[in-house]
Amino acid sequence: MTVISITIPNDLLKKFDEYMKTRGYYSRSEAFRDAIRNLMAEAEIAKMEGGRVIATIMITYDYERRDVDMKLSEVRHEFDDIIIENMHRHIDHKYCLEMFIAEGENDKILKLIGRIRGMRGIQQVKSIIITL
Repeated sequence: MTVISITIPNDLLKKFDEYMKTRGYYSRSEAFRDAIRNLMAEAEIAKMEGGRVIATIMITYDYERRDVDMKLSEVRHEFDDIIIENMHRHIDHKYCLEMFIAEGENDKILKLIGRIRGMRGIQQVKSIIITL
C-alpha cells in the first residue's frame, strides 16, 4: 500500500475522529479508505451514460437564507418532470432540511444535483442514487 500525506483543518479532523469511533473503525487509514471507496462508487454512477435511476437528495441550509428557499422552489419547477416527491422540514430554529426524490435518466438527475450543489447558501447536499 502507498502511504500519502494530506492536510485537514483541525475541526474537520476532530469530527472525523469522532465519526470513526462511533462507526467502529480501528484506524484513520481504514476510515479514509472507506470514504474514498464510497466517493469512487458515486463517481462510477456519475460516469454512467443514460439509464434510469432513482435518487434521494437531501439539502440543509440556514433558515435565515430566504433566497435559498426561493432558488430551491425554482429548481423544483425546472425539474418537475423528474422530481416525484418533495419534503421540507425545520431542524431546530436554525436550519431547514429539503429532500427531493427524483426518478429519471441519470444525466438529468446529475444535472439536478449539480444545480443544487452550485447554489450559494447551501450548507450540505447528500445524494443517494440507485440504478433501476
